[in-house]
Amino acid sequence: MRRYVLDANALLIYLGDREGAARVQALLNESLRSRSPLLMSAVNWGEVVYSIWKQGGEAEARRVEKNIAHLPLVILPADRERATAAAELKARHSLGYADSFAADLALANGATLVTADPEFARLGKRLLVLALPRHKS
Repeated sequence: MRRYVLDANALLIYLGDREGAARVQALLNESLRSRSPLLMSAVNWGEVVYSIWKQGGEAEARRVEKNIAHLPLVILPADRERATAAAELKARHSLGYADSFAADLALANGATLVTADPEFARLGKRLLVLALPRHKS
């Protein structure tokens, strides 16, 4: 199975059952079948927690954190090496800081990045992207 990295908006789309959630669910199901977990940077996980906390409060953020523990999702730390690589991507491609961690994790693992953010196109063919529908505000 191909490896996948979720950025924050991909997980938020899934958790909010927004357009594109079924695609993320399909990836989760395939991940369970193949025993190959989806990956996420701790920096992007922090974005998810913050977004939920901001919209629904601390109790909701804690509830979601507890409820996703069963998902085949591995949150990987952002160590010095990863932070340096992410900083280089940010500097070279004008990515958002947290987005740079998602891109670096995908590149480092030969994975496809799952996102609704079109900014990752700045990396060209170097980064494989599975594009989810953008949330309409």
